[in-house]
Order: sequence, then structure tokens, then C-alpha cells
Amino acid sequence: MSEKIGIMVCGHGSRNQNAAKEFSKVAAGLKELFPDTPVEYGYLEFCNPVISAGLDSLREQGVTRCLAIPGMLFAAGHAKNDIPSVLNTYQAQNPGMTIEYGRELGVDLKMIRAAAERIEEAIEASDNHVEPHETLLMVVGRGSSDPDANSNVSKVMRMLWEGKGFGWGETCYSGVTFPLVEPGLEHAAKLGYKRIVVFPYFLFTGVLIKRIYSYTDAVAERYPDIEFLKAGYLNDHPLVLQTFRDRVNEIVEGTAVMNCQMCKYRDQVLGFEDQVGLAQESHHHHVEGIGGGLENCPCNGDCDASCRDEEFCKKHDLPWTPLHTHDHSHDHDHHHSDGHSHGHHHHDHHHHPYPHADHPHGPNSMKKG
Repeated sequence: MSEKIGIMVCGHGSRNQNAAKEFSKVAAGLKELFPDTPVEYGYLEFCNPVISAGLDSLREQGVTRCLAIPGMLFAAGHAKNDIPSVLNTYQAQNPGMTIEYGRELGVDLKMIRAAAERIEEAIEASDNHVEPHETLLMVVGRGSSDPDANSNVSKVMRMLWEGKGFGWGETCYSGVTFPLVEPGLEHAAKLGYKRIVVFPYFLFTGVLIKRIYSYTDAVAERYPDIEFLKAGYLNDHPLVLQTFRDRVNEIVEGTAVMNCQMCKYRDQVLGFEDQVGLAQESHHHHVEGIGGGLENCPCNGDCDASCRDEEFCKKHDLPWTPLHTHDHSHDHDHHHSDGHSHGHHHHDHHHHPYPHADHPHGPNSMKKG
């Protein structure tokens, strides 16, 4: 029997319908780059199709070897734990299709160039001329409980800062870790630069992008003498799609290797020593699929899907996605997609606590409301 290869793009998922539409463009772009290969996509949570549905579609198309890649910028809990757990469970239930897992986009020169172009677009759209040496670059990362992923945002910032020759560079995060956007921008505003370019190092839109821009506006009002520019996120930039293509080719070539030297689950990372050897499991089964897919949203897609409750959908004759459940009573004593083994999953859906959650410029500094 001849082998048939398929590609699966695994995303996190968002309640924001526009984010789902943008993610679907990645799959469409990969179909153009791999015209003879079936390509599907799916999400961990809050969105349809779920990852298992995409895998089902590939299997129905006769795929026997699935090349699964995380639609993630960096490898934190979602890429290291949640997605592999879902893939491992599916693999155990469908032995006729082999699933091979690739690595995240990571710190990549193509991604750096794509980011630089988004920053240049924002600068060129301004009516003011400000010298690069009088400009501060603020790169905003997603923020994670994984210090390796957080440090990669700093490396991206440094390469953009040095590559473009800006006067200064800073890094902040939209959540989980520190500094968050508002305290980060408050600090940056005191450094004496005429312009601050705020660049969200994100793939797609969503509530976090809106939050970043909102905090930027709030801080800008306090410092009217500084020009704040809001750069666009990466989206489906051609160089981003080329990086996704590279990750697929790495699986075929056998060169898809994650950075395990800085992984808090494998080694004694400073401050995270108690997380070495934690079981690989997904915390997203209980919200898998909730929030809909690419159907028409009554908010034109740009919301947090709070309007997508069951009664609202029934009233307006819209499709509603019920709770997506699985039977998790069995043991998952099999191998990771990267070749490492793990034991039984305890599906309590609780993430390991972030050790610096009380940092004054971290999660506790975010205004709730």
C-alpha cells in the first residue's frame, strides 16, 4: 500500500471569529505551497473545527502519514503539552494513520523579516519624521508560564532593534508574565524617546490584540509629547507562510527538533525547578469547540463570542456548538509525538501555577473590568 501524506495545522483557537478566519488563511496558503497534498487545520479550544475533526478529514481522504505542525510562534505549554496530548490520543485510537509532529515557528530569520516589514508599515503610515535613534521599539509577546518562550520574545526584539538601528528596545507581554503592556509602556515612556512603536508579535487578531492597542492608547494619552505608533501583527505575511512550509519540510527531512535544553519540563530552569517531569497532558478538552467556527457572527466577527450562547443562537437561527466531550477514562501510556513517553493523564484542567504571579508589573497589575 502506497503512503499518502497529509498536513495538519494545529492552532490554539479563539472566540474571535476574525482570528479564526485569519488562521484559516494559513491552511489556504499551505495548500497553495503544497498543491498535491491534503491540508487541514483545527483548534484546541473555543473554535471549530477541533483538531480531531481535521484529522478525521485527512483520514477520510486516505492520508496514512500526517505531518502535524503547531500554529504557534513559540513552544510553551500548548505546543509542548496540549497539542501532543491530543495527537497522541488520536493516534492511539486510529493506528492506521501515523502522526508526526513538527516544531513551532520559533526564532527564525524569515519571521524577523516579516516582523520588520510590519514595523516599517506603521512608520511609513505616520505623517511625522522621527529619526530611528529617537525611536523606541516595544515588542509585545503573548506571555507564557514558560520562561523559554518568554525569552524568545526578547531575542526577537533584540534582532529587530539591532537590525533596524532604533534608539532603544523593550519587551512586554499581554498576560501571564511580566512586565505587562501598561507598566511596560509606562516605563518606556520615561526613557526620553520621541516615538514608541508598539509591535504585537502575534500571528492573528483577537481579544489580546485589542487589549494591547487599548493599553497603548491609554498610555499615549498620559504622554502627549510622545508619538505612539501601533504596528500590525504578523497575520498571513508571505514569509510567515514560507516558515510554515519550512516546518513541514523539516518533518519530511527528519530535522524537526525542539529546543529541549531550555525546557522547564526536562531541566532545572531557574525558578521553575518543581515542574521538571510533569506529565504531558492537555487542559483544553473541556472547552474544545466552544465558541463556533467560521459561521457569520452577529458582531461581524470582532468580539469575544460572548454573544454565542445557546439561547442567543436559537433565537437568531445560528448554529451553536455544544460542549465537546471525550471519554478520558483510559490510560495514555504511549509515546509523545517527539519520541518521549508519559503515563496516565489526570484531567483536572488546572495549569501549574506561575511562580511570579504576584509580580507588581505582572498579572496582578492588570485592571479587571
